[in-house]
Amino acid sequence: MAPIIRAIDVGFGNTKYVVASTPGKIDCAQFPSIAYFMFGDAAQDAMGTKRKTVAPHVDGLYYEVGPDVELASDRFRGRNLHDGFSETPEYRALLAGALHFMKVDRVDLLVLGLPVAQYVAKKAALEKLSGLTLDVGRKRKVSLGRVIAVAQPQGALFAYATQLGAPSSVAQGRSLVVDVGSRTFDWLVTHGMKVVTKMSDSVTRGVSDVLLAIAREIGRELKEDYRNLEAIDLALRSGKKLRAYQREYDLKRYDTIVQKVADQAVVAMVQSLDGKDQIENIVLVGGGAQLFRKAVKKHFPRHEIHEVNEPIYANVRGFQLLGELYAREKPDLAHELAGSATAATTATEARP
Repeated sequence: MAPIIRAIDVGFGNTKYVVASTPGKIDCAQFPSIAYFMFGDAAQDAMGTKRKTVAPHVDGLYYEVGPDVELASDRFRGRNLHDGFSETPEYRALLAGALHFMKVDRVDLLVLGLPVAQYVAKKAALEKLSGLTLDVGRKRKVSLGRVIAVAQPQGALFAYATQLGAPSSVAQGRSLVVDVGSRTFDWLVTHGMKVVTKMSDSVTRGVSDVLLAIAREIGRELKEDYRNLEAIDLALRSGKKLRAYQREYDLKRYDTIVQKVADQAVVAMVQSLDGKDQIENIVLVGGGAQLFRKAVKKHFPRHEIHEVNEPIYANVRGFQLLGELYAREKPDLAHELAGSATAATTATEARP
């Protein structure tokens, strides 16, 4: 039996996951990284309408997660924007939600990602999920075999190299992967596919900083607090006007704010690099790629900035490809993986 390999990228803004993988095609999906705690597994509103959510049980509470989670109440208690995010019950709930929507009962090899600055400190804790069976909501459980964690932009580089057939500039040259996330702005420098650790890092200057800055300015104009960051985010991504208080706001007028935040992040990255002349490839990925593109180009005017198809999924697609390569190159491990989660599932089912 072939091992089931899957990848999940639990970001501060969105949770991305692989639904299916076939040669030449990796299908992905996402939902907001918002988890609402509750005391029972109920995913419907007061009118009895069911939402497309699930409520995994984690550490004594249920957490509602999924595509329709923003229809749940109490919108301000769901997000976690701090360095300890990967160790929270909310993270586990988002992970479990992604496993639920994959519609599998086991995953033999699961690949997860971490921001560059937290990778060394948090990697071991994530990989301790190996061998566990997780409640994923609606009376379902998913058994995990081996869990491995990689730096988030490493997945994007692998996805980019695979998309282009691994050109020699990627295989042998120096590459800079820029990953614009919700909370963190990550960059990874590699020589070939090997990470240059001293030049790779991340700063907490991501899309959420842009959204907060715009929200503060809108609030100042309205003369009251305005916090609908999701609405601002949607308007920026779609290019449409923001609708609030029966009025439309053209967010293009706040472009100077966007570029100021983006410039601060890119300057921090440039200061960590050992010069720009040896960089062969610059790959821009992440959900905020379009917002930070101008700032990256400003500081790298002589370079071509490359992007991948659907940049928000670049990391998770790369995780999937890395996992499949990992299993292919270790045939003995592949055999072990094929039985590990299956054994865990059998043990779970055998419990009274």
